[in-house]
Amino acid sequence: MGNMGLASMTAFASAEGAGEGLSWSWDMRGVNGRGLDLRLRVPDGLTALEQPLRAALQKALTRGNVTLGLRVTRTAAGGGRLDGTALAAALAMVAEVEVQADGHLAQSTAVDILGMRGVMDGAEVADLPSVETLMAEAGALIEAFVAMRRTEGAALAGVMSGQINRIAALTDAAVDAVAIRAAGQGTRLRAQVAALLETTDIVDEARLAQELAILAVKADVTEEVDRLRAHVTAARDLIAGGGPVGRKLDFLMQEFNREANTLCSKSGDAALTAIGLDLKLTIDQMREQVQNVE
Repeated sequence: MGNMGLASMTAFASAEGAGEGLSWSWDMRGVNGRGLDLRLRVPDGLTALEQPLRAALQKALTRGNVTLGLRVTRTAAGGGRLDGTALAAALAMVAEVEVQADGHLAQSTAVDILGMRGVMDGAEVADLPSVETLMAEAGALIEAFVAMRRTEGAALAGVMSGQINRIAALTDAAVDAVAIRAAGQGTRLRAQVAALLETTDIVDEARLAQELAILAVKADVTEEVDRLRAHVTAARDLIAGGGPVGRKLDFLMQEFNREANTLCSKSGDAALTAIGLDLKLTIDQMREQVQNVE
């Protein structure tokens, strides 16, 4: 199997069908979610459709909150019967609304009334389209839904690749800032030691060396930079590899943020702190995009 690219969890697809005096419409929507949450809405007489539908969706999707609805109605050619009780109730409600609106609404037409839920009898269970007929259409609907997710995923991949490049550039800038900071710190430390020597002739050189070593360790960000670069490589590989990698990318965002926080805490330098804050901003922006990746 080739690289199928990233898929977004946000998508929409719809389809329509007709036959033997009936018409039906499909509506499928998806948004991001921690797992795969399927919500199926089918007519009462088609509950047998739910299991094969659920199986097809589970085969095609791994994450997202997905709602799939099917509505079946009679066409004009198929006749249909008025429900007298429902019609009377609908007319009473329309009259009451028009009184409350005090003439501010357009007059209702017979077509409007007939379109209200329950006024016309729905299709009888025996007249409903077969599960096989509907599943044949559902396959194409799911394919269209998945295709839109992949189109959205390709757009996300482009955005996130730019953000990864930004993180890589800021990491390189941090290395340069560390070199400049080191030179400045050396100058300051020499000045401080010279000032100390002017006030006392007693200097514990071993203790001084120990303190300098501690300062150097506290200020060293080599490990953070190395891990940031490793995370950049991992993120690029995940995006390039495609597939359902949203959870892995989300975990990687946490690791990116951890290193950026440590970089800021060790900074001790305005320029390096500014780079660390830019890193955190870019990482947060990328995390927002990652939330939509399957």
